[in-house]
Amino acid sequence: MLIELVQTIKKAAVEAVEAGVPAAPCVGMVDQEDPLLVRVNQRLTLSGRRLLFLRGQETPRVGDRLALLRFAGGQKYLVLGWLR
Repeated sequence: MLIELVQTIKKAAVEAVEAGVPAAPCVGMVDQEDPLLVRVNQRLTLSGRRLLFLRGQETPRVGDRLALLRFAGGQKYLVLGWLR
């Protein structure tokens, strides 16, 4: 699992450099479970299609805070883990 995380972060970094927009960490809160909605700020709520999970991660619950890594362009976000 750690190897997959490192590979995904490397891929995100390479894509960020190529796009000229760096990847950026952020925090989001789960507002709804089904369908999954994660609020990053007042203007940005992510649906499940825009979130990438590593294999073996548990399903987030309403109220969970998630550590996210925004990919270049801001279209996809990697869920790094839960903040408890």
